[in-house]
Amino acid sequence: MDERERARIRAAIDAAEGGGGVPPASNEQLRHLLAGSRTIAVVGASPKPDRPSHGVLLALQSAGWRILPVNPAANALADGVAGLPCYPNLAAAAASLPNGERIDLVDVFRRPEDCAAVTREAIAAGAGAIWLQLGIISPEAAALAAEAGIPFVQDRCTAIEVQRLQISAPNA
Repeated sequence: MDERERARIRAAIDAAEGGGGVPPASNEQLRHLLAGSRTIAVVGASPKPDRPSHGVLLALQSAGWRILPVNPAANALADGVAGLPCYPNLAAAAASLPNGERIDLVDVFRRPEDCAAVTREAIAAGAGAIWLQLGIISPEAAALAAEAGIPFVQDRCTAIEVQRLQISAPNA
């Protein structure tokens, strides 16, 4: 997708959603959030290689982040995603971590109407931040994260930002 197409989509979303109520994060904020995250849960991780969530998951994993795919679908749970075990929800993903560790960032590939529920789940699981992927805006999720004091990013792609800002994972 070129920059003009992205701007067109962003403008359409802003018009429909009223901008989402969250000011865009600065490059420094994005850099701090990504570089400070060791473990990323990818909600909506797809076992299908042609899906954006699959590609982003692989890009983040190859850059050094610990990835926890989250998808309640039976095939994802049985077979995993990209060779990784898959979890049915964020609570199960968080419980899989060694004692004292947490999910630092929840990267969400879900429809906007599902994002508030995912945000509630992330808060309950003790996640450090919530990130809605490119094209996803949820004012309700933003409000929930703000109320909980959790950093929140929307309408951005983690993999694009990692490459654009030349960020290395702390695990790398």
